[in-house]
Amino acid sequence: MTSSLTCSGYMMTAVAKPLESRSYELEPLAAGEALVKVAGCGLCHTDISFLHLGVKTRKELPLVLGHEVSGVVEAVGAGVSPDLVGRPVVVPAVLPCGTCDLCQSGHRPICRAQIMPGNDRHGGFADKLSVPARYLCPVKDEVLKDHELWQLAVVADAVSTPFMAVARAEVRKNDPVVVIGTGGIGIYCVQIAAACGGHVVAVDVDDLKLEQAKRLGAKAAINVKGLAEKEVRAAVTGELKKLGTSPYCTKIFETSGTRAGQLTGFSLLNHGASMAVVGFTMDKLEVRLSNLMAFDATLRGNWGCDPELYPEILEWIADGRIQIRPLVKRHPLAAINEVLEAAHAGRLEERAVLVP
Repeated sequence: MTSSLTCSGYMMTAVAKPLESRSYELEPLAAGEALVKVAGCGLCHTDISFLHLGVKTRKELPLVLGHEVSGVVEAVGAGVSPDLVGRPVVVPAVLPCGTCDLCQSGHRPICRAQIMPGNDRHGGFADKLSVPARYLCPVKDEVLKDHELWQLAVVADAVSTPFMAVARAEVRKNDPVVVIGTGGIGIYCVQIAAACGGHVVAVDVDDLKLEQAKRLGAKAAINVKGLAEKEVRAAVTGELKKLGTSPYCTKIFETSGTRAGQLTGFSLLNHGASMAVVGFTMDKLEVRLSNLMAFDATLRGNWGCDPELYPEILEWIADGRIQIRPLVKRHPLAAINEVLEAAHAGRLEERAVLVP
């Protein structure tokens, strides 16, 4: 492709204002890039953070947000196989360069030359976007047999980010697992950890979400609304004991992205435990870091997911270990501001996917 392309999408022009519908020019495809026609773009809490919570995008505004993208490759730049054209793909939310020292040493998610759609360049709340082609993940027919392509947009973050967290924690059969927050990301964390054989205790303040978590793999569910920290700890350890798990080496996943959730997770650390910070918040908290030393425990986060894991994730979806269809809802892209308002107010029951 040698000429620029006119696209249409919804741009963030200022903080805490509605996105504006605009036409704009994409730069001609550079070597190694691909043009993707958007099938769907999931709405993530990160988008809310950009709009309402003061988190800054790396590219200056105006900017088209959206980093949970699935679509069909329409064109490719120099150096990209033409066989990719016409293929349905999932666009990883974090696209490493693949060639730097960090990438070559297996640290692809922290590649300093990475591209995140809707942050470093125009994203998926549009009809088309251009992205590096190296790590686009083709979707096989066996996945599309039971799923529409727009539904798979959430793989790019909501599914893949907890998938990597669970993989890093090395959840195994009969491991004690606690998932704090069973919303748009946590509900996938529950499924993934349960599919690995973990005995999952789901923690939330919403009974409906907890019921859903039990249907999708959690062996116990605790509503902690109004409970003090000690009461939460007693309730969680009591449920794990009932399940016959070890009182040690608990795998804790904080997916709520709240200060309360993070404090709860840290309070649950025991000997040999690990805590994964998967959700995001701008809030700060005070904890006693020496607990990590005293318990020989581990605390870590993960920035998205290594794109090399995406094919395996799609295999899990194809064979039913990860359920997506009951957890997503299609919305027209033209309704994006109404959907954003509902998401910000906490009124959405399913993860919203915006479809051009």
